[in-house]
Amino acid sequence: MGKNLILDKLEGVKTRFQEVGELITLPDIINDMERYVKLNKEYKELEPVVASYDQYKNLLSNIDDAKKILATEKDEEMREMAKEELDELLEKVEPFEEELKILLLPSDPEDKKNAVLEIRAGTGGDEASIFAGDLYRMYAKYIESKRWKMEVSNFTEGTVGGYKEIILSVKGDGVYGILKYESGVHRVQRVPQTETQGRVHTSAATVAVLPEAGEFDVEIKPEDIKRDEYCSSGPGGQSVNTTYSAIRLTHIPTGMVVTCQDQKSKLKNLDKAMAELRTRLYNLEYQKYLDEISSKRKTMVSTGDRSAKIRTYNYPQGRVTDHRINLTMYNLQAIINGDIQEIIDKLQMAENAERLKESGLN
Repeated sequence: MGKNLILDKLEGVKTRFQEVGELITLPDIINDMERYVKLNKEYKELEPVVASYDQYKNLLSNIDDAKKILATEKDEEMREMAKEELDELLEKVEPFEEELKILLLPSDPEDKKNAVLEIRAGTGGDEASIFAGDLYRMYAKYIESKRWKMEVSNFTEGTVGGYKEIILSVKGDGVYGILKYESGVHRVQRVPQTETQGRVHTSAATVAVLPEAGEFDVEIKPEDIKRDEYCSSGPGGQSVNTTYSAIRLTHIPTGMVVTCQDQKSKLKNLDKAMAELRTRLYNLEYQKYLDEISSKRKTMVSTGDRSAKIRTYNYPQGRVTDHRINLTMYNLQAIINGDIQEIIDKLQMAENAERLKESGLN
């Protein structure tokens, strides 16, 4: 793509940035909280693009200055200095333009959101529950390394360890845009603890990552909700306390049910259950968008179809394979201990390449 087209697009972004900057100072906008929040979010998203635009214009200006010196300067020493500077500047143009192309791609507004992470044991009986527990610990360590905040809202333990199901909310900067690549079926190949013959078994767990719906994303009418209260239960099924602090919400129009047992207070459980219900209702619509892009991008096929096998963890060979981008790594122990950043980085690079093809920016 030519420089002029890049500049045209960037100038359009800067014009919009200036418009939004003026809008968020207007009293009418400030008094309309929903619109103010959306515009403020847009302003912050455009800010780094505009900063890169200014750097790019400065780079092109310096190239023009160096060319003018070469065209007009008689002094050989000055010409040599200008030529060296021009060579250095020209080397920076192509990598800078590649970065700008990524910045100019329309961003998914969901990427900046917090996320709800669900892990469920699949095929494989008790071993699948143990593996779901391993995945939970992997994500917990990764989340800790990113300094995000994590809260478990609901879980059902496996009979011999791990979890049949565990649901948690993750809050931080751009959480959904990073964790979304984890949605899909994760498969493990290893000798289960319950196996006496030493045979390798294959088990699976399903991971679903949902963008957390904001306060203004979904409107839920009070009359559409049926609320039940019951005693929280802990490991082994014993009652955690004798107060009815656990909450079950049923959304009558859709039949959707959400439960939360934070083991602390009824009010906190209700808030978290409402947040999860908003997220699930919001994702009914969002799924249509995911289904549409899944046909175009192999990196995101798992999000569009959560039955898709995305990754295999092979313990006998110490190998992890991500099937979407044919990536194989032989550091299983580090990965299962939360070191998944390299996999996510490679998936993001692959998706950006696919998005560039879609956009025609290449």
